[in-house]
Parts: sequence; C-alpha cells; structure tokens
Amino acid sequence: MDINVNVKPNLRIQAFYLFFIIASIQLGVGLMGTPRLVFLEVQQDAWLSIIIALLFILLVIFSMFLILKQYDNADILGIQVDIFGKWLGKLLGTVYIVYFAVTLVSVFIMYIEVVKIYIFPELSNLVLGLLLISLIIYSVLGGIRVMVGVSFIFFFLSMWVLFLLIDPALQMDITHFRPLFQASFIELMQGAYATSYTFMGFEILFLIYPFIQNKEKAKKPVYIAILWSAAIVLVTTVISIGFFSSQQMETREWAVLNLFKMQSIPFLERFDYIVVTEWMMVVLPNMLLLTWGMTYGLKRLYRIPQKITLYVTAALLVIACIFLDNHFLIQAFTNRTSEVGFWLVYVYPLLLLPLVFVKKKWRRRKGGDRHVSS
Repeated sequence: MDINVNVKPNLRIQAFYLFFIIASIQLGVGLMGTPRLVFLEVQQDAWLSIIIALLFILLVIFSMFLILKQYDNADILGIQVDIFGKWLGKLLGTVYIVYFAVTLVSVFIMYIEVVKIYIFPELSNLVLGLLLISLIIYSVLGGIRVMVGVSFIFFFLSMWVLFLLIDPALQMDITHFRPLFQASFIELMQGAYATSYTFMGFEILFLIYPFIQNKEKAKKPVYIAILWSAAIVLVTTVISIGFFSSQQMETREWAVLNLFKMQSIPFLERFDYIVVTEWMMVVLPNMLLLTWGMTYGLKRLYRIPQKITLYVTAALLVIACIFLDNHFLIQAFTNRTSEVGFWLVYVYPLLLLPLVFVKKKWRRRKGGDRHVSS
C-alpha cells in the first residue's frame, strides 16, 4: 500500500470543516453521563479534572500534527506501515479499525438504550436499530463530503438545546462547590481519566487529514473544536453539580438529560422527549464518521470495497441490537471500550512521535528523505 494517500480533487474538503468534524464526533452519548462520572471521582472539584483533561488533549493534538507534518499526505495507516513495516504496520492499522468498530457499537447501543428509557420503553431494540442503520448506510454511501455536510448541518440544528441549560444554571446553589480544591492530585487525574470516553473522537484527524485541501490552515479549527467540546463538558458539569445535590449526582446516571427534563413549558409536559429525539443529530455524525473510518481503513489496508464492509457493519450492528440489550452489559461494554480507547487515542500518539522522528533522521542519514511505497 502507498504511504501517502492520493486523494481525488472532488473528495477534498476545506480545513474549515475540521471544526465541525471534531466537535461532532467528540460530543455524543458520553456527554449525557460525564458530569456524574467525574463527580464520583473528585466531587465538587470536577471542573479542575476537565481542565486537566483538556490540556492533555491539546498536547496529544500537537503531537498528532507533528507526526502528520513529517509526511506529504499520509494517514495513520500509511505512517504505521512506514515506521513498523508492512506486516506489523497493517496489524496496528487493524487495531485502529477494530477500535472504530467497537466504539461505533458502543455509541449505537447506548443511544438506543437512552431512547428506550426516556421515550419508548417497550419498543424493540431491533426496530430502533434498523432505523439508525438505514440512516448510516444512506449517508456513508454518499461519501466523505456527504458526512461532512451532515456534521456541518446537524451541528447548527442541535446546538439550540444548550439554551435549555439557562434555567437550571440560574437555579444553581453555589455552596455545592465548597470547599474548593479538596481533591488530591491522584483523584484529579482519575477525574480527568473519567472524561476519556466523552472526549474520544479527535483521533479521526489521523484518517481524514489527507483529505484536507489547505493543510496549512488545519490546526486552528481543530484546536477551536477541542476547546468548544471541553467548554460544553465543563459547563454541563458545573451546572449539574450546582443544580443537583451530591446524593442526586451520585444516583442520576444521565445527569445532563435530567437537567433538560426539569424544563417546564405549559403546553409540553415532557420536554425531555424532544431533547432525546434531537440528540440523534448529535449522535448520528458520531456513527457516520466511525463507520467511514472503519470501512475506509479496510479499503486502505486490504483493498476491500467500502460497500461490502458497510453492509457487514450493518449486520454487526443488527447483532449488537439483539444481544447487547441489558443495561449492565451495555455499561460494561462501554467501560471496556473506554479503557482500550484511552491507550490508543491518548497515549499511543505520544509514543509514536519519537519513532517518527527517529525514522526521519535515519532516512536522512541514508540519503533518502523521500517516503517510499511498500
């Protein structure tokens, strides 16, 4: 396979859209329960853990850009083949593909669970799953530009729900944040780790970077997207802690959805119905980009047509609907996904960076600073 990706002109996108891609894939089902998870680790100092997580993510993003800059137009799949050789490189690329598949299943089944809990408790998982699968297939078949367009449009169509947090924000009890700075350093790190599932997604940059037309402008929208996502997680966490008591925070698994549930409108009794339905516009870009990453990766590594892998993915999701229908099983599956994703998303780029520089230095000594194909 070629180390560098030859992208057709009609498939290239402007760097401006990276903001919507990164912001869309980061904010999904994980946001609903993150405030509680962080609170369980550090209590009222949860906001500090989120800031620490943000700083670490910015470091990882910086490392990712340094890695990508060493190549003309390569993605993580080609870079790994260049650094580790054909067989080990493809094996590591397969790990990325499996990670995308597992994360996709995690997001897919968790959103179905939320819909069943809040709106249709008696509806079959399979019915909800097939509706989502049909949207995934239709969009992914349209190509990368269609998925970018969906992320762009759904970003604006879904952000209005943030205004619903104004009312609970005005009812916050500031005493819930006292005393300040009580958590130890270890506890703060554990709280930052608790955000890892929510913030995962920016690793899609490793795959989509070759499709960016004006790469010199790619950094700014990515960093702004990371700051935007972190700001939303921080605001929702602060409002949740200020609005709910400590006992309520420990027991409310979907704290953010419960904030929306508190809305009172005379002509609408259950506003959370609308929010959960609207949340599909937040979750769907997640699933589209993860599906594309998996199918595109298999095409790059093994030359398997994306249509074939797309339909296999659909079958995989159907199986997930049938067998992953227990709440505790879903939570366990999500936790394992988070644990694996932490090492691949947050740690691996930092380990890969020095290897890329060593390979580049070795190539210069050999007098061949060009990136060859293997």
